[in-house]
Amino acid sequence: MNLDLSSLDLPIRLRPETPMSDEELMRFSRENRPYRMEREPNGEILIMTPTGYRTGSTNQRISQALGVWADEDGRGVVFDSSTGFTLSNGAIRSPDASWLSHRKGDALTPEQQTGYAPVCPEFVIELTSPSDRLENVKKKVLDEWIANGTELAWLVDSQTRRVTIYRPGQEAEVLEDPTSVQGTGCVAGFELVMERIWGGK
Repeated sequence: MNLDLSSLDLPIRLRPETPMSDEELMRFSRENRPYRMEREPNGEILIMTPTGYRTGSTNQRISQALGVWADEDGRGVVFDSSTGFTLSNGAIRSPDASWLSHRKGDALTPEQQTGYAPVCPEFVIELTSPSDRLENVKKKVLDEWIANGTELAWLVDSQTRRVTIYRPGQEAEVLEDPTSVQGTGCVAGFELVMERIWGGK
């Protein structure tokens, strides 16, 4: 089913009469590229615009930095913003960048690895864009990622140069215009140099 959304203000929410399965949502997403799709826990489908130039470039630099470190570290694999994960609350979410240990990834069946894998990454990074409402992104980090098993989450706000760090059972830690952010726990040893993120060099 192809949608004409040119006259609508995105993001929008659709509530199908019958909730879409993972396979149906994947097919629906393919048929309506370049729109981005996520499924809410209640079955609603959230349809979002593609990222803009600046946000897309920043997102790529973050994913690249995490990927280079992960290749050298060897304990896990990195995914970009095009990857969806099925969470235990029924939602399908796509973090801007994420890291999953080989231990959890290898436990998935080949069939699970071809779709929206039923697994929650241990580490996620969410990047705000000009169209995002900050409170909605914060809620997504806490109610979706942390609540479903993420061990560490970073919320990167390029406009304010603020990074907020979330961990289960702890108060959020806010870093104002940091020069770098250090990974802990599952991603100990990872360092995100923010000058390269803010400045694009």
